[in-house]
Amino acid sequence: MEAEAAAKPMEKQKKRKAMDKERRLHAAPEAKPKPPPSMDDVSELKTAAAASSSGGAVLPEFHVGVFKDLASADAAVREAAVEALATELMEVQRAYEGLENKELLEGGGVKLEAEKDDGLNDCAPSLRYALRRLIRGVSSSRECARQGFAVGLTMLASTIRSIKVDSLLKLIVDFLEVTSSMKGQEQRDRLLGRLFAYGALGRSGRLVEEWVSDRNTSHIKEFTSLLIALASKKRYLQEPAVSVILDLIEKLPPEALLIHVLEAPGLHEWFEGAIEIGNPDALLLALKIGEKVSVDSTRFGKLLPDPFVPNKLFSAEHLSSLSNSLKESTFCQPRIHSVWPVLVNILLPERVLQTEDAVSISNSLKKHKKNRKSSSSEEDIAKNFQCFCEVIIEGSLLPSSHDRKHLAFDVLLLLLPRLPASYIPICLSYKVVQCMTDVLPTTDAWLKKIVQNFIKTLSDWVGDDDVKRVSVIMALQKHSNGRFDCITRTKTVKDLMADFRTESGCMLFIQNLLNMFVDESHASDEPSDQSITTDDNSEIGSIEDKDSVAMGNSDILKAWIVESLPCILKNLKLEPEAKFRVQKEILKFLAVQGLFTASLGTEVTSFELQEKFRWPKVATSSALCRMCIEQLQLLLANSQKGEGPRGLPNRLESNDLGSYFMRFLSTLCNIPSISLFRPLDTEEENMLKKLQAMETSLSKEERNCRLSSEANRLHALRYLLIQLLLQMLLRPKEFLVAVSELIICCKKAFPVVDLVDSGEDNLDGDDAPAVMDVLVDTLLSLLPQSSAPMRTAIEQVFKYFCVDITDDGLLRMLRVIRKNLKPVRHQDADSEDIDDDEDEDFLNIEEDEVIDRAETGETGDSEQTDESEADSEADSEAVDEVEEVAQEIHDASDESDGGMDDDAMFRMDTYLARIFKERRNLAGGDTAHQQLMLFKLRVLTLLEIYLHENPDKPQVLLVYSNLARAFAEPHTAESSEQLGQRIWGILQKKIFKAKDHPKGEDVQLSTLESLLQRNLKLASKPIKRKKSAANLSKKKQSASWNRQKIIASLAQSSTFWILKIIDARNFPEFELQRVFDIFQGVLVEYFNSKKSQIKSEFLKEIFRRRPWIGRYLFGFLLEKCGSSKSDFRRVEALDMVSEILKSPGLSDVSGQETLKKIMKSQLEKLCQLIEQLLTNMPEKQSRRAEVRKFCGKIFQMIATLKLSKSFLKNLAPDAHTKCESQLGDQFKNLKKIQLKE
Repeated sequence: MEAEAAAKPMEKQKKRKAMDKERRLHAAPEAKPKPPPSMDDVSELKTAAAASSSGGAVLPEFHVGVFKDLASADAAVREAAVEALATELMEVQRAYEGLENKELLEGGGVKLEAEKDDGLNDCAPSLRYALRRLIRGVSSSRECARQGFAVGLTMLASTIRSIKVDSLLKLIVDFLEVTSSMKGQEQRDRLLGRLFAYGALGRSGRLVEEWVSDRNTSHIKEFTSLLIALASKKRYLQEPAVSVILDLIEKLPPEALLIHVLEAPGLHEWFEGAIEIGNPDALLLALKIGEKVSVDSTRFGKLLPDPFVPNKLFSAEHLSSLSNSLKESTFCQPRIHSVWPVLVNILLPERVLQTEDAVSISNSLKKHKKNRKSSSSEEDIAKNFQCFCEVIIEGSLLPSSHDRKHLAFDVLLLLLPRLPASYIPICLSYKVVQCMTDVLPTTDAWLKKIVQNFIKTLSDWVGDDDVKRVSVIMALQKHSNGRFDCITRTKTVKDLMADFRTESGCMLFIQNLLNMFVDESHASDEPSDQSITTDDNSEIGSIEDKDSVAMGNSDILKAWIVESLPCILKNLKLEPEAKFRVQKEILKFLAVQGLFTASLGTEVTSFELQEKFRWPKVATSSALCRMCIEQLQLLLANSQKGEGPRGLPNRLESNDLGSYFMRFLSTLCNIPSISLFRPLDTEEENMLKKLQAMETSLSKEERNCRLSSEANRLHALRYLLIQLLLQMLLRPKEFLVAVSELIICCKKAFPVVDLVDSGEDNLDGDDAPAVMDVLVDTLLSLLPQSSAPMRTAIEQVFKYFCVDITDDGLLRMLRVIRKNLKPVRHQDADSEDIDDDEDEDFLNIEEDEVIDRAETGETGDSEQTDESEADSEADSEAVDEVEEVAQEIHDASDESDGGMDDDAMFRMDTYLARIFKERRNLAGGDTAHQQLMLFKLRVLTLLEIYLHENPDKPQVLLVYSNLARAFAEPHTAESSEQLGQRIWGILQKKIFKAKDHPKGEDVQLSTLESLLQRNLKLASKPIKRKKSAANLSKKKQSASWNRQKIIASLAQSSTFWILKIIDARNFPEFELQRVFDIFQGVLVEYFNSKKSQIKSEFLKEIFRRRPWIGRYLFGFLLEKCGSSKSDFRRVEALDMVSEILKSPGLSDVSGQETLKKIMKSQLEKLCQLIEQLLTNMPEKQSRRAEVRKFCGKIFQMIATLKLSKSFLKNLAPDAHTKCESQLGDQFKNLKKIQLKE
């Protein structure tokens, strides 16, 4: 029986659907029997037809086809259908109301409608039908039927007053009844249909009209109660049902809310249970009603405090009670629940924003003063905001699921547009930042995109506001221990720091960094518990971060502060005065925290500077002091780079950061309660005073100097002294000798400098070395272990003094480039040094050795001389016996150092010994070989500066020859690819392609001839292979071939460059005889020996660039071309002859005369060449064609120069015959031209 009862509603529904289908099929009137009276809708349609036949009155036609368009997915189609529906039904209803006898129109159908008693008695039949169909349609899931039918219902209810509200409420309940037997989709469609139907009625405005007309109406209570009941059925109905109520509340006056809405049955019980079950929609409704009317808060259960004021609402106790409801608002993700904007609006009213931001900059820039007292309302808002963040964001959402973490970041994004800059530290709290650092390093967490979007929005929100920028940076770094970018593997903080554009922003940032550095409270603010997301990603970092852990976790944040200060200036573009003020602030911070400590307390006031200096309560670690000094060096170096040449004779000292630092240092040293961060012994203290005195004297001389070059020299020396002063403090006693020598150089270079004689001046004797030699030695001794700022100062000094460098000084630098730690075991016994024998190949390479080493990588009889063996030798021998190792390197070198005196030898060994000495203290660090490579690269930088500043000096030849030799030596390629590339780059850019070249009488032709001969010899060297080369890998063979190509290219480029220098000197022809002899020797070897691998294209390029060489060698080339035994070489030589004849300068009138003289003088040899070519024609067809082509060019040129008669006269009879037989028409044409001459 129960089964049959359950089946009856289903059968009724099936019958109803079948009838609807039949009605659609018979929409057009047809001659069919009338349906049974039970079909309500069909009877209504027939009623209109009966009316037209009985009384003669006809109602306007209503087209039911509009219902189909109401479900269209196209919004425009739906809107048009709604408009047509409303228009037609209004006309129908208007006509219906104008009828006198409505009974005649309704006929038999009236009784049927009366029996239903739906309250639509005053509506036309078509309107009744439309209302029922619209109410049923809102439950349809087809396309956009709910939207279209709901809008249609709203339109009819709002425009046709004959429709009664109680009738609609009754029809909605009847047609959209939900029974217990309904399951799944059917139940959901009915529930959603009710929701849309109630929404349509609420938006129509009829309920408000009902209250206006009758303040005791019960429809509002009923409507509210029905929606609350609907919201209680399903979670997904809760928020939209409350939204419909809120729409009604916005239209109703407060009186109606108190009497009708709050008195609705079921509402109070709904509020009572909201706290326990967690109902964000009940909270939303309570907040909106509480904002609009003043009512006892107990009517909302425990949702609202009593009294309902922000201070009570956002108290920690009340927020804790609401946390469950707020956490449940995640069901509507990814959309944020409507309760959050309401809470944010109460939490941060817009009127506070201007007052907070207006004073934030001025308050932040005031140093060591109490901030302006905020008004009570501002203090309350700040307190409320902090409670909200601590209880809801940090206490409820972040420790919960990923969905609620997502919600937490959505709420923070909602807060951002209203957030004053002063609230950022509260918003970006420790737990928020830790959540970000836990999520961002992961690769597969879906929450990562949420956090990335939050960071992007946060950066966009910062914009150009420096106050917000500073607050965000400080919050992110404070709670990540200065490692936010490193842990998250992003560039968030770096990008924010790069966007400082104003002086005020930089000053604000520096002040905040200082406060964080000296304030120890930040460490205690952070909780001791682990990451709130309980993953390990927060420990992910770079190697540098792992190294920094050795300083202690408390120092890592301070280390970031120190490193960040100079970075502020990296992308900063300010006026020089403004930039200098920022530099001064950074300098004072680094100098105070890195160089000094306070003996009494943590604050010291300087009356001279009118400034108070602060230190942390806990003494700064030595590692941090060292870092401060290093950053101070970097700041001074960058300042020196940014100044440029000091072209003005009286440049303002106020913009000289070095001078300001020395004055600042002297002032702080004179304060009794301040001392240096480490004690100095007597020797160091004396040297420090001498250095300060010398810098002061140089600064005074610089101000008085009117010559730009002298001012630049003085300025560079001053900055080098300042860098040495800081380096002395970093590395005790290590630079005392270098400082002493540099002071002596300063005194000798500028005798007018007023300084008390130290008694250490040893440069006064006749045999004393030149000042520049001592200066070069001092700079070289500083290079091996110098920091980047120190190298910058060294390079600047060298730049302005290198014009006076001696040949000995250059040779010392060049010998460093050619030094090698490993002995050359293949060196021939008869090999001699370049300094002793000018006839030796300047590259010092035997023919076989280049190929063998380049291709096989062998350096001796044993193949075990790899880098690890060299390292072990450096560790075991060199570290313990420095002097022996240095001497061994000297003895094992591939060059003899006979040209160096004892002092120079000692200094050279000292440079390298220092490298070994440093190796002793580098456990697991760079090897001695790597340090030597770095030393060579740094010396190459100085040589590059020399070549850039002195491109036309004769010493460029000395630099060139040594660099070329160092590049071509096998151990250069074996030891360091970077070194070889650097040398190659200097040769190409600073020598071969330089805008100038060595000039003057000091450039000896004999030297150029020697270099030319050696380069041509190198260009002719054959590429040989050892038998073992066949076993090499393809990679090594490819490297060998590439090296051979580069060496050949070096020889060719060198030849062009040397010929350019020779050509510029305009030597007479008799002085160039040796040059011609060299080229003749090259051509002889080219034609007679297969070992010569010189390229014909290379020789043709020489003739093209230097035509005077080709013209002189023309006759000799004709002779050798004819006597060559190789067909290939002979054909290639023909191209050289053609190149000489078409060289530049022979195309104009005077050139034609010169060419005619050349051809006339060599006409006999030319005839002999043609005879020999035709007599010994090549076997290959392609080469035969080349010979014929050459002969045709010669005949054409002879005809052009009108030398045909002389040519034919000198041509032998046999040659005549061969020309006629093998050249045919070309020779016949020449004979015809001869007859016309």
